Amino acid sequence: MDTSINSSATPAQHTHTHTDAFKHWFGGVHFQFPRYKHDHPPVINVNEVADERLTMGQRIADKVAEKMGSWSFIISQATIMVVWITLNLVGWFYHWDIYPFVLLNLAMSAQAAFATPLIMMSQNRQAEKDRLTAQNDYITDCKGEEEIRHIMEHLDHQDTLILQIVKRLEEQHTDILSHFSQLDPKLAERLGLDAVKVSQEVLDEEGETGGNS
Repeated sequence: MDTSINSSATPAQHTHTHTDAFKHWFGGVHFQFPRYKHDHPPVINVNEVADERLTMGQRIADKVAEKMGSWSFIISQATIMVVWITLNLVGWFYHWDIYPFVLLNLAMSAQAAFATPLIMMSQNRQAEKDRLTAQNDYITDCKGEEEIRHIMEHLDHQDTLILQIVKRLEEQHTDILSHFSQLDPKLAERLGLDAVKVSQEVLDEEGETGGNS
């Protein structure tokens, strides 16, 4: 859960010197961030998974439902019915299905009997696909929530680390002024006044920026 500096490396001598100085300045500050491992499975494409699991019967059912649920099928069926009835009503043609068109009713009933189960099979498959999509969305939301939680933990740790560094810098600044005051009191007083002036200018600029916004 934390990241530490690799102590097994063998840098140059001046690197050791800078590292020691860094540790001397920021002694007591923990530079260890929480580590998050992305060990969850990758996000899947539900459409690809559903298409790979399709059987031949399900593919046929989808094709039938796609064709029968279109305006082209409705217009084609209506045209066939009109031609069928017209040819059987005209006197100079052979009447293979006289009124009340029993053969036409039988054909339409057979079509409905076979088309209804196929359409229901397609709807059931679509419902299963929707269920998989909802489950995948839930898993993705859980992963996103976990990622955001770890990001917030990382930011909280970063804020704490920044506050520790600022506190340490203030302590070092006080120590430096104390040493300067022992050597040259006037120089120490001037450095302290310059630091206060710079801080006041920064605060004034932030106040102007906030007021303009």
